[in-house]
Amino acid sequence: MQILDYNEVKGWDVKELDAKLNENRKAVFELRMEKGIKRGSSTALEKPHALKIAKKNIAKILTAKNAKGE
Repeated sequence: MQILDYNEVKGWDVKELDAKLNENRKAVFELRMEKGIKRGSSTALEKPHALKIAKKNIAKILTAKNAKGE
């Protein structure tokens, strides 16, 4: 999971924004499920910061999408 730059995101078309939005929402879901499964065990998420990055990416994508009026 990489951190998206808003200046890069706002240049994308609506189809690409929707695709990346779905990709990041799926990543958040999978990370939450993994976190829930591992809650009882002694091991935590390998990259706990990935959840935070995915949520911030979703916010950037939605901001760019709303700025386009879609």
